[in-house]
Amino acid sequence: MASLFDLTRNFSLYTVPAAWILSLAPHVYATQLYDAKSAKSFDLTQPRSLTAKVANDQTLDQATKDRVIRAEGAQQNGFENVGLFAAAVVAGNVAGVDHWWLNTLSGGYVASRVVYNFVYINNESVAVANARTGVFLSGIGMIFGLFIMAGNRLRNTPFSK
Repeated sequence: MASLFDLTRNFSLYTVPAAWILSLAPHVYATQLYDAKSAKSFDLTQPRSLTAKVANDQTLDQATKDRVIRAEGAQQNGFENVGLFAAAVVAGNVAGVDHWWLNTLSGGYVASRVVYNFVYINNESVAVANARTGVFLSGIGMIFGLFIMAGNRLRNTPFSK
């Protein structure tokens, strides 16, 4: 078990599919919640219409509508950011960034997405919305950290000329 947490070995590329799964998870939650609380079922033939359908569904209470819509927002935010994250992880690996840093920052980003999803979906106040922004920016900071470390390692190599 101790070898699982050996940060001298590079596990960073495994965090890319984990981040993708965490991007999808709020949508799965939203569809399950909609199916459980609505007289209707999630329409697999028109998956992007869920937010509009929820907003217009008179059988749902407002709290459920808000939660489904926030879950869809968390999903959209995850997919908007996963490409940047994947590029940062690849850049760090290509540049030869130390495995400890690759693992710590990529693992930290994945952890930030877990917290972000939870906070976003359960947000009901401005204070929590501000916390969500802080969590989001911490994840972006980890991505930027990976890019900066990769850039620092590559700036004096034949790639930079």
